[in-house]
Amino acid sequence: MRPLLWIPVITIALAVPAVVLASGGSGFNGVVSSIEGRYHVHATRIPLMMLASLVARSATHGGVSSVDIADFEDFSEAVDGDELNTLIEQKLGSGWSRMIRETSKQGKEQTLIFAHPEQNRMGLFVVDLDGHELDVVEVSVDPDHLSDTIRKYDHDAADDHGQANDEN
Repeated sequence: MRPLLWIPVITIALAVPAVVLASGGSGFNGVVSSIEGRYHVHATRIPLMMLASLVARSATHGGVSSVDIADFEDFSEAVDGDELNTLIEQKLGSGWSRMIRETSKQGKEQTLIFAHPEQNRMGLFVVDLDGHELDVVEVSVDPDHLSDTIRKYDHDAADDHGQANDEN
């Protein structure tokens, strides 16, 4: 092989790992990596998540798609709610807004939910600490479909549509 032909091969060989590493710096992968580093825990990722996303999209008729999940078991280190919130906000990047922050008195249970507009969809990012287990979930939802689904379980909405409310 000619020496000049090696230049593109070497460039690609160096660029691909750099792009892969850079992609872990923000968003879902950035949050998971930061939690792993800060709290000295390892995330379990759900195998075949891309297939599960396709199944979710099909089962919900497009209501849910692009699901990512990471699970941290044996999460024993104390978690400062302000620190966790700041870590997630920094790694998610701009465009994400925190909608919910719930912390128990002892701090062993914490839930953070962030939202991000995605054209006609909405990205949701959920971090849930429950004792010694921490779950991180990112999902894209169709807000209209979500609203319709929620309305099915709203008793007042059912009454508004002329359906009987079965109360005993």
